[in-house]
Amino acid sequence: MALTECAVVEPLIERLRDAVRLRDAAAIGDRIKKDLEDFIPASGLRLPERYRQPKAGSYARRLLYQDEELGFTALVMTWGPGQGTALHDHAGMWCVEGVMEGDLEVTRYELLEEREDGACRFAQRGAVHAAAGSAGSLIPPFDHHVLANADPERVAITLHVYGGEMSQCTIFEPIGGDLYRPLTRHLSYDD
Repeated sequence: MALTECAVVEPLIERLRDAVRLRDAAAIGDRIKKDLEDFIPASGLRLPERYRQPKAGSYARRLLYQDEELGFTALVMTWGPGQGTALHDHAGMWCVEGVMEGDLEVTRYELLEEREDGACRFAQRGAVHAAAGSAGSLIPPFDHHVLANADPERVAITLHVYGGEMSQCTIFEPIGGDLYRPLTRHLSYDD
């Protein structure tokens, strides 16, 4: 059932399991967001060194925990200076993201139109500076966003809890103005 490497995360995992048992995406998101905001600063969530290492060229995505019984996963993402994502969704599943170290910029987008030619029209709906100890939840259909470590000198580390196994998502490649081309991206874990 569990796939944790460090006893320090066990109290957090139990809180995540309790939240997922609520079975309502909005309630789960609210509970996990609060738990992450309470737990991360208080406990420091010390992770094994392998979770802290950035990867050249892209952020690192590492599995922390997978719960087959309740069907959710927890990942640690490590962001080198300036690394970020493309505009993307979460494949129709809820997600809660918490910043463990560093600072992240989260830019939200609203999908305005899916055109017959396959292009999608988006509008940016604000950006949030997320510092260590902060968390936010994304529940479809309001889950389109870009994440970026805007600090040119420091690594950022985030914890992501998904309502399933996120093995793929849709990224949106800019094609001009407010139009984007959707592409399926298959996801994997780093080391």
